[in-house]
Amino acid sequence: MGRSLVFLLNPPEVRTLETFTSLPQRYRQPQRSVWGDANQGGRESDSFLEGPVFDDAGNLYVSDIPFGRVFRIDPKGEWDLVAQWDGEPNGMKFISAAELLVTDYRNGLMLVNVLSGELRPFLTRRNTESFKGVNDLILDSQGNLYFTDQGQTGLHDPTGRVYRLTPAGRLDLLLSNIPSPNGIVLSPDERFLFVAVTRGNCVWRMPVLADGSVSKAGQFFTSYGPSGPDGLAMDESGSLLVANPGLAYIWVLNPRAEPVQVLCGTPGHSLTNLAFGGADRKTLYATDATSGDVLRIAMDMPGMKLHQRL
Repeated sequence: MGRSLVFLLNPPEVRTLETFTSLPQRYRQPQRSVWGDANQGGRESDSFLEGPVFDDAGNLYVSDIPFGRVFRIDPKGEWDLVAQWDGEPNGMKFISAAELLVTDYRNGLMLVNVLSGELRPFLTRRNTESFKGVNDLILDSQGNLYFTDQGQTGLHDPTGRVYRLTPAGRLDLLLSNIPSPNGIVLSPDERFLFVAVTRGNCVWRMPVLADGSVSKAGQFFTSYGPSGPDGLAMDESGSLLVANPGLAYIWVLNPRAEPVQVLCGTPGHSLTNLAFGGADRKTLYATDATSGDVLRIAMDMPGMKLHQRL
């Protein structure tokens, strides 16, 4: 029986996300930006939210790429500006209780102290060569950092990269042939690495070998539409969740890459990235970059606990 027929007989459950909170008006000043000119057709905007991640107290942090901002949202949905700088922050992960490691498209990897707002460089270049434009990141249980270097790559220029930074400071280039690497996660057993390939409209999956290298990269999932997979998340059962901006969908894929749920945002909006939150990590949060909203939905399975040590 073909896969398309399986989906007809067992269609994925369709659910709708609800709005949790919206960027307050005091932080909204629509204007053009250098990032928007290159990536949003020059349109004016007041934000482009990305990089959701929770701290241990249940506060949600999100980045705002074009205006170099990091916000903290408390469990009631109240917003505070944590830091702002001349950069383009995207993915974020905690490496300690107070420090966020941020992929800054303009500046490389940066550290933000969420208590003081202090900013300092972490890794800005590789062998004195600037990155193309770093995008997202994930830590494993041994403290290895995996991050994507997307830049303006795509099918016309499939030279996007994935790096692995060890706790000892060794930087390994794992992949250098990706048409727009974006979100990145590991399987629960850390045996497989998943990378969202935005311009290829798919997700790659590859084994992680004992020496830290990767092998046999394959196309795990194929989407469609004007903009392909962006942020990724993994739950404890091994299901992969894929934010698909061009469709305003979140695909929930079982370990065989079969869609078992489709979580829908507002048609025409961009759902950019994902994070599990709540006391039991069973609430999924998503950034809607079009409206400046954070959406959420209750899930049956908790998300993977994120590691915080490099």
